[in-house]
Amino acid sequence: MSEPVPPTPEQNEPKRITVEMPRDLKAVYANMAFISHTPAEVILDFAQALPRTPRGSVVSRVVMSPVHAKILQMALAQTITNYERQYGEIRIPHQRPNLADDFFGTPQEGNE
Repeated sequence: MSEPVPPTPEQNEPKRITVEMPRDLKAVYANMAFISHTPAEVILDFAQALPRTPRGSVVSRVVMSPVHAKILQMALAQTITNYERQYGEIRIPHQRPNLADDFFGTPQEGNE
């Protein structure tokens, strides 16, 4: 049996990837997300709905591998930690049985 060859210094350095942002890329606002999965993919559907409106619409869909979804979860957690360190705690409204009701339902007494 041959012994494994130790990696060279070049192999240990992370490779840099240049990512281009298209000039005509339009940002979309989403205030809802639906997350589902298959054995091979995680699907994130971002939607937009106006308060007290019975309908919303999906504005973007992102499909990624479970590994990339886990890395995204970790990156979001780190970003939120950094945000809260700089701007203070992000307060989530008192939760009703369905968190979406806090944003799209009628105001409750004392929460207006």
